[in-house]
Amino acid sequence: MLISYKNVNVYQTGDEPILANVDFHVDEGEFIYVIGKVGSGKSSLLKTLYFELDVDEADEAIVINHDLLKLKRKHIPALRRQMGIIFQDFQLLGDRTIYKNLRFVLKATGWKDKQEIDQRIHEVLNEVGLDDKADKLPHELSGGEQQRIAIARAILNKPKIIIADEPTGNLDPETAENIIRMLKEISQTGTAVVMSTHNIPLLDKYPGIVYRCCDGKLEEITDDYNKISMNFDDSTDNTDN
Repeated sequence: MLISYKNVNVYQTGDEPILANVDFHVDEGEFIYVIGKVGSGKSSLLKTLYFELDVDEADEAIVINHDLLKLKRKHIPALRRQMGIIFQDFQLLGDRTIYKNLRFVLKATGWKDKQEIDQRIHEVLNEVGLDDKADKLPHELSGGEQQRIAIARAILNKPKIIIADEPTGNLDPETAENIIRMLKEISQTGTAVVMSTHNIPLLDKYPGIVYRCCDGKLEEITDDYNKISMNFDDSTDNTDN
């Protein structure tokens, strides 16, 4: 189990939790959607997973074999190295090439051998289909290409889990679908993917486990959502007949 939350309270600001009594579990290779309205707690939940927000109240809060209730600050960088994080706004360094963006991450996480760095950068750029963009600056790429570079950056250290906060929010529908498909393929290699999204139509095309933030609660609605989708398909078929 990569993540095990039991009765976790998630705070953003103030004395009242934005999400209360959260039960949330992630295992290897799982593809997980977190849906809900703006302000419902999706991003706050994800921030606790990569330690941007603290977890102070819980029966259990385990992330990659670390107890968040006892986690020391000095251990956070090492733990984050086992994760890949993808943001809606890409967060690429605009003053350096794509190659130098990726090299910066590898060197910051302990890589020293130039040949190994070059080889790994070539591998991840090839995986996202952008090996020919290594010498480009971020602003020279389209939004979809920048997000693919963000995915390349996220998988550099072969993470156990990828956390993606609205990764398709600024993309057109076709590009958004390509990004979701790419993340789905990554999950099939054993890396878990946890993604918040408003792009509900893609949940049918790329099924996964579905959690919903609503009214201060997090609930798994995978079965309910699949029933809704099946009912919709059935009604469509009946209409066609």
